[in-house]
Amino acid sequence: MIADILRSREFILSLILLSALLCVPAVAGRFYVYILSVILVMGLLAMSLNFLVGHGGIYQFHHAAFYGVGAYSAALLITRSALPAWAAFAAGPVMAAVAGLIIGGICVRLNKLYFGMLQISLGSLLWIIVLRWYDLTAGDDGIHGIPMPGFLSTATGIYYFVLAVTAACLAVLYLILKSPFGATLRAIRDNPQRCEAVGINVRRHQLAAIVIATFFAGAAGVLFVVIESSVFPDMLFWVLSLEIFIMCLLGGWFTFYGPMLGAAIMVALRTFVGSTTEYWTLILGVVLILLIFFLPEGLMGLDLRRRIRAHRRHAHPPVPE
Repeated sequence: MIADILRSREFILSLILLSALLCVPAVAGRFYVYILSVILVMGLLAMSLNFLVGHGGIYQFHHAAFYGVGAYSAALLITRSALPAWAAFAAGPVMAAVAGLIIGGICVRLNKLYFGMLQISLGSLLWIIVLRWYDLTAGDDGIHGIPMPGFLSTATGIYYFVLAVTAACLAVLYLILKSPFGATLRAIRDNPQRCEAVGINVRRHQLAAIVIATFFAGAAGVLFVVIESSVFPDMLFWVLSLEIFIMCLLGGWFTFYGPMLGAAIMVALRTFVGSTTEYWTLILGVVLILLIFFLPEGLMGLDLRRRIRAHRRHAHPPVPE
């Protein structure tokens, strides 16, 4: 298995990307370093959702709720307890996974759309709690000025920390997807009835996948706290969950790095196009319409080699004997 991973295209692409990203602070300004940090965080969040929807066929419609749980857990532990920041950083993903276990345990009894609708309702309940519990969360004002360790006091230090954590999380996600558990999860996505017939506990595997995905969503929330030194209730709002879905759709549901590409496109549109016009979402809508019609598998779902071979077969059909 390890030898196959080392020879895979994803591993080679990962090494190239990591080498390039390590050099960014030396050649780019502080603004672009910040934008790349945001892309990495949103990419990790989108890839954690894709782990469920694209690879598991689980309709996780309110994934942002667990992103917010991880962020708020870290922020509250730093500002309201004597725990060091590093302990709070570690607790954020764990709390998000616990929330995923509770909500997933309730929702996993239902199938497909009903699962998604109930999950939206419970995720919205978390958002309301954060929004209205002023004594604990400061309500819609959010929590600002969260103190960070000395190493995270500079944009470069923040960038390298975000890059290291994101790379580690993606490596673990990749290994999970290449493991027997990942193969079983894809089998459940394709045919849950047949999996049950051969003795696979479908609900237990789905619940385990939800806990894994929400853990990494919580890790993305902690990284947001590191970048912005603040949290706010909109992190748990359903609109952000919709944006994460769009990121996965743009990049490609059934690919590993597709959601990261989709996150880069979304952040770039919001940052650079949004700075010149307030109608940047109109441009995004046009891109999505074209994508749905011409590239339904997303940008990274486009297999150029397969299309070239198909074109050659069409242009030069085999001569019958």
